[in-house]
Amino acid sequence: MTAAGATTGAAALTLKSGTSWTEAWRRCRAVAPEAFRDDRVLNLWDVGWRADGRVLPAASPVDGTPIAGPPRLDAATAHHAVRASLDQHRAWRHVPLPERRARVAATLDALAQHRDLLALLLVWEIGKPWRSARADVDRALDGVRWYVDGIDGMLDGRAPLDGPVSNIASWNYPMSVLVHAMLVQALAGNAVIAKTPTDGGVACLTLACALAAREGLPVTLVSGSGGELSQALVRAPEIGCVSFVGGRDTGAAVATALADLGKRHILEQEGLNTWGIWNFTDWAALAQVIPKLFDYGKQRCTAYPRFVVQRESFDAFLAAYLPAVRTLRVGHPLAVTAPDDPYPLLDFGPVIHAAKAKELQDQVAEAVDRGAVPLHRGSAADARFLPGQDTSAYVQPVTLLNPPRSSPLHHAEPFGPVDTIVLVDTEAELLAAMNASNGALVATLSTDDPATYARLAPQIRAFKVGHGVPRSRGDRAELFGGHGASWRGAFVGGELLVRAVTRGPAGERLPGNFPDHHLMP
Repeated sequence: MTAAGATTGAAALTLKSGTSWTEAWRRCRAVAPEAFRDDRVLNLWDVGWRADGRVLPAASPVDGTPIAGPPRLDAATAHHAVRASLDQHRAWRHVPLPERRARVAATLDALAQHRDLLALLLVWEIGKPWRSARADVDRALDGVRWYVDGIDGMLDGRAPLDGPVSNIASWNYPMSVLVHAMLVQALAGNAVIAKTPTDGGVACLTLACALAAREGLPVTLVSGSGGELSQALVRAPEIGCVSFVGGRDTGAAVATALADLGKRHILEQEGLNTWGIWNFTDWAALAQVIPKLFDYGKQRCTAYPRFVVQRESFDAFLAAYLPAVRTLRVGHPLAVTAPDDPYPLLDFGPVIHAAKAKELQDQVAEAVDRGAVPLHRGSAADARFLPGQDTSAYVQPVTLLNPPRSSPLHHAEPFGPVDTIVLVDTEAELLAAMNASNGALVATLSTDDPATYARLAPQIRAFKVGHGVPRSRGDRAELFGGHGASWRGAFVGGELLVRAVTRGPAGERLPGNFPDHHLMP
């Protein structure tokens, strides 16, 4: 669908000056002409930028503007890229640590110089509001600097892996998850390979990798379908470690491929992160948190799409929740009243593409048809859109009570601005509902009694459990992992990320979820 016009007053909104996709692309070509050619990006392998692969058409979720699509390689070319990365790895692993540190630091300086361009690319490619896009870039830079400053101690008694690290990540955090991991892996002495996410982020990653390659980092960046490139990026004997961030279905396929290979792996998968309410009365504090939980439309692995609420407190919960959720600001991330106005302050913009928007809308409609009670539905009339823009990738916030067990919204993460609420009467029901997805990355329990939290929190199957506050992936020293099906392989964060991509003493057992052991840090 398309919007008839702006909805925030008499004056129609306009695009902020200097932020069009055309301008962003022009700046990319000026900054890194070796990686951007005409209307396409190039693949980077064997220390060269190559105009190979079949370019897929792509459109921005923001307003349907045509943007650069991924140049998808075939399996044979991907194998050539992996073999070339092994050659880089064998040379790079012998580069002295002070030189590796200097090159990574120089890369961070280059990325910081082009921070706003990287953020603008994230806006157009994956629909992040400006504030979230800049935060993604800044978290990557600040996080890697922490490792640069402390890497000596982390590498004491450790050595690089026998082959490069292969990175396959989802589209939602290209900088703070994927680029961050790649730079730390290189700092630890490994060559790195990254597959661009199919759904978005190719230009941002291309620019970041171009700046890293200029500083001599052993970076390979390729595009392609997961199925076609899996044999090279997952199964190839040259690969020393596979690092995956994504959904459970794809993650399970990667895990199956790795099962018989004995290969080092880090598989971060989704889970249904839940927020429990039990014997709780500080509703003002909860009301302040609710809008923050919708950051980037809940398109992140640590989003909280499920509230599990004590039935006798449901009226008080709604009195806090509904006014808060009605304050959410949604719209075009670059739409302003006057061209030189500041970027708009939004909670979220579009979801990743129109197909995802339709999927969510269909799931909501089906859940309501089967008995879910709609408690809140945001209105497009309250959103900030340009006159006549394509709004097919936008989903207004929705809240449903008691989704039916047959609905995906009952047991899976929606990855969009859809909240579900389940009512419970006993502590046993609370725990069962909070553990509905067989493991999660984060969870929170709001209860007034510290003893109740201390008793119930260990029974919640999440890697991090907050007491009345949201938990996140964390930065720098904070560890990260998952319980149950939400994680396989080595845990990361802080020193554990370095340990996951290096070899330690013989017989070392890394913290993580492995086929033969589960070890908490």
